[in-house]
Amino acid sequence: MEEDPSRVSETNNTNSSMQGEERDVESNPLNQPLLKSSRTLSSSTMAIVGAKVSHIESLDYEINENDLFKHDWRSRSSAQVLQYIFLKWSLAFLVGLLTGLIATLINLAVENIAGYKLLAVSSLVEEKRYLTGFIYLTVANFVLTLFAAFLCVFFAPTAAGPGIPEIKAYLNGIDTPNMFGASTLIVKILGSIGAVSAGLDLGKEGPLVHIGSCIASLLGQGGPENYRLKWQWLRYFNNDRDRRDLITCGSSSGVCAAFRAPVGGVLFSLEEVATWWRSALLWRTFFSTAVVAMVLRAFIEYCNSGKCGLFGKGGLIMFDVSDVTVTYHAMDIVPVALIGLIGGVLGSLYNHLLHKVLRVYNLINQKGKLHKLLLSLSVSLFTSICLYCLPFLATCSPCDSSITETCPTNGRTGNFKQFNCPDGYYNDLASLLFTTNDDAVRNIFSTNTSTEFHPLSLLIFFALYCILGLITFGIAVPSGLFLPIILTGSAYGRLLGIVMGSYTNIDQGLFAVLGAASLMAGSMRMTVSLCVIFLELTNNLLLLPITMIVLLIAKSVGDCINPSIYEIILHLKGLPFLDANPEPWMRNLTVGELADAKPPVVTLCGVEKVSRIVDVLRNTTHNGFPVVDEGIIPPVGLAIGATELHGIVLRAHLVKALKKKWFLLDRRRTEEWEVREKFTWIELAEREGKFEEVGVTNDEMEMYVDLHPLTNTTPYTVVESMSVAKAMVLFRKVGLRHMLIVPKYQAAGVSPVVGILTRQDLRAYNILTAFPHLEKSKSGGKGN
Repeated sequence: MEEDPSRVSETNNTNSSMQGEERDVESNPLNQPLLKSSRTLSSSTMAIVGAKVSHIESLDYEINENDLFKHDWRSRSSAQVLQYIFLKWSLAFLVGLLTGLIATLINLAVENIAGYKLLAVSSLVEEKRYLTGFIYLTVANFVLTLFAAFLCVFFAPTAAGPGIPEIKAYLNGIDTPNMFGASTLIVKILGSIGAVSAGLDLGKEGPLVHIGSCIASLLGQGGPENYRLKWQWLRYFNNDRDRRDLITCGSSSGVCAAFRAPVGGVLFSLEEVATWWRSALLWRTFFSTAVVAMVLRAFIEYCNSGKCGLFGKGGLIMFDVSDVTVTYHAMDIVPVALIGLIGGVLGSLYNHLLHKVLRVYNLINQKGKLHKLLLSLSVSLFTSICLYCLPFLATCSPCDSSITETCPTNGRTGNFKQFNCPDGYYNDLASLLFTTNDDAVRNIFSTNTSTEFHPLSLLIFFALYCILGLITFGIAVPSGLFLPIILTGSAYGRLLGIVMGSYTNIDQGLFAVLGAASLMAGSMRMTVSLCVIFLELTNNLLLLPITMIVLLIAKSVGDCINPSIYEIILHLKGLPFLDANPEPWMRNLTVGELADAKPPVVTLCGVEKVSRIVDVLRNTTHNGFPVVDEGIIPPVGLAIGATELHGIVLRAHLVKALKKKWFLLDRRRTEEWEVREKFTWIELAEREGKFEEVGVTNDEMEMYVDLHPLTNTTPYTVVESMSVAKAMVLFRKVGLRHMLIVPKYQAAGVSPVVGILTRQDLRAYNILTAFPHLEKSKSGGKGN
């Protein structure tokens, strides 16, 4: 059975060494994964959430159909139902509005901070004061990185990293503590501004997805934990099910804000982060992203008038390549397929190397918070040295008089940076390195500029960003993987375009776009959403056929080598994520055999003694208990006493019953009106209260509690002969927390429940631990 992370078993040597509410990640040894797992089928779980080791538990996405819920549902008027629906759409609107506003704020801050920094250094370089320029750039980046890392290390460790793996885990049914709090949101915003402005090889795309999810969560629960609004209508949303839908809208809005791609944002949530989906949720996520797009469009129009400082260039399309006519022939399938193949191989290699780097970083982080800061600052110093010094290795190229764009330029933007070159010449490597990451993408995606970049400069850029991307991800700052992968992929894509120049009609800028798409597909294993995002990024629908081919090839090649980057991170963090497809050997095992490998199921009577409930809560860490009634006369069959499985009662509901002193002097079933005087359905939907806060006197121990009104009478049950593979598919798709196992044969003296399955019981690693002989029958592929 699933265990409550607030009460870790004393016998578990690994977890007992981590007792306490939360500890920093440096308290863990390096292993595979980063946290040791208990060698039992069902264990209390701990995982790395952000940069913290936290107790985790599953979420209650299933509707708890107890007597209170049924009465509430029957008594709701049409006006109340319409109000509930209206509030859902209102919250979806607010999620989009606030995400768009915060994304605009981040963009304004980054463009102005980074812009004025680069302008100051450019003026120093123009005056030949190279050492002063280097010191200025290095110190500025150092301070900005220190600001971002200090906030993450000391105030909100969960704000470090992209946050997307934890969002995937949450939508899969795993509670990730403090991942969506107010402090995390604030540090994520400020840390993203500092880290991106510092010129580190990271993007704000992943953090924006996390920011959108934080906004959605806070709106749904009425604000921060300690200052939550208690409005009656808001309490309808303070449950796991509605919070899941809001966070899905938030993640879609974050992608839309990052790439200005509303349709791509919806598809990203559908393909990458959401485990559970339905048409009504599709409409609300699309509405949220549409609101984000309108907010961004309004601010872009406003900033084009020059009222936003250095921000204001460009429109809703971030990397527009619509000015080139895309023409290709049958022979062009060869370089296109080659890009996809290279992207799949390099993406898998990138995932493998990043996995090793994260394990090494864990060793460094063991030494304490100071070492986390030093690691982040060391990466910042190395990045500053490379970005400033490497352009001096490039040779100056003469400006092409046939190009309409200004050449050379010394401003913050521009495709032909003069840097250290004489008048009339530009430094192609400085155009890529001595600028913001967004401008670097625009420059390398530039079309009709076949002679702009020298192959050696592109090779240096590719090698540098491979290294920077690997060493930057994992430091204690908010960071995204999208932009580093786009920059790295576009470099080898443009290189291949130069090599294939005489054999194809495809522009080099389009080769760069295809290279970026292939590396993202090879690393992240996305196809449909990525295709739409790139179409919305580049505004060139003619790229669609070859982009689809590249993505399919890259993903197929990558899947043959290793998992996606987010799957690797989920595994490293120890988050018990349930994959969409079970392992093939799971069909050789039944759920009844799993139940036999577990301790006997703990059941409660329909009317249970208080002392028994207290004993069960004190000595177990389970979150759900089957409720069984004995001596029941069945409506059909022989009129003899039978045993009835009434349903399942949650630990949280038992705690509420004890806290509210809902006790009876004698063993009897209560009337429907009695329970409604003590509880409401909304109260039972909230996840509040701990057993440690309960106080029960000796006299109360002899009283009784009627569990029937609090019991979910319609739990999902499976027969003990069902295969584990089939049970896992049902568990994941419905979003369950508990699944009851019932016997195949019904007879007198046979318990109506054989066992109970939780997320931990269906994980491949835990099953193989309890059934090592299945290791021999493992196959490389996945089942369907």
